[in-house]
Amino acid sequence: MSGAELRGRTAAASGEASGDVGVREAATDRDGATLADTPGEPEETGRATRGRQLRAPPPGPDRGSSDRLPSSPGRAASGTAERGLAPGLYVVATPIGNLGDLGRRAIATLESADAVVCEDSRVTGLLLHRLGIDRPLLVYNDHSAARLRPRLLRRLAEGAALALVSDAGTPTISDPGYRLVRAALDAGIPVRAVPGPCAPIAALSIAGLPTDRFLFAGFLPPRAAARRRELAELAPVRATLVLLESGPRLAALLADAAAILGEREVVIARELTKLHEELRRGRLGELAAVIAAEPPPRGEIVVLIGPPEARAAEVAPEAVDAALREAAARLPPGRAARQVAAATGRPAAELYRRLRELGHGEDER
Repeated sequence: MSGAELRGRTAAASGEASGDVGVREAATDRDGATLADTPGEPEETGRATRGRQLRAPPPGPDRGSSDRLPSSPGRAASGTAERGLAPGLYVVATPIGNLGDLGRRAIATLESADAVVCEDSRVTGLLLHRLGIDRPLLVYNDHSAARLRPRLLRRLAEGAALALVSDAGTPTISDPGYRLVRAALDAGIPVRAVPGPCAPIAALSIAGLPTDRFLFAGFLPPRAAARRRELAELAPVRATLVLLESGPRLAALLADAAAILGEREVVIARELTKLHEELRRGRLGELAAVIAAEPPPRGEIVVLIGPPEARAAEVAPEAVDAALREAAARLPPGRAARQVAAATGRPAAELYRRLRELGHGEDER
């Protein structure tokens, strides 16, 4: 790699909710048919790709209630015991598309829980309706979490069994459920996993990219400058990057990633387990151009970016020094070292020491 090429690569790296409103795309039924859906708006928090909105059946007596739990400890505990579920918080994975992916243990847990804690009562209400399950629903999302969490913890301490679900996939992965899990653990309340579908893991399993080391980074910031800063922070990570993104922002993410990370392999997994499941593979710049020329894709999207491919032995020491000087002229030494590390494959700590040898001062890195 020439010094000019290396400088160009490092310079490119310097560029710049409620759960009740927008809800995830419908699951499919046991035969693979898609449930009814209507267009929805993206959620303000950016925690999930909100492609469509479910049409759930009309709420029953308990559906849509955000606070109702069995009113007395004795009743909660005895009801749980009668249904064969020990007290505690159960983290239950739900389908990301195909209802047939829901396991028997998950169904039994939802049937036996004193209540189901969900992001959106319409989404979970439709799921339970399709399963023939009638349990109280408690809406726990970014807007209700602070108010509802103490009440949930109190009921758990009194002996209730609660099932925590997200709109789709494994709870606590890019959703507010992790705070409830953390608080329950801190209070000595049993927390049990009922594993199942998870979109990032499902995408990783079929992407054909290295899986011995990967980093799940979720949604990057929607604003371009903040997104580019985070990509620059991720650039030195020698692992497959797993990201979530919405259709309207996908082309911009790919273009920024190509400029900052270089021409790495990328896989776009869309609508996993659903009727229109799609897997697209290529290089970052190539797919960025293709996606930009098409209408924004719809549905759930996972973006997987391969690890850095450059090897340190391929870069001459003189070129590394030139790249370090150029980067340090624009950035603090710590960030300059990390950006050159991403372009060369050399350890950032080694490059930071070299920057000091070249006369650049310390910073907070």
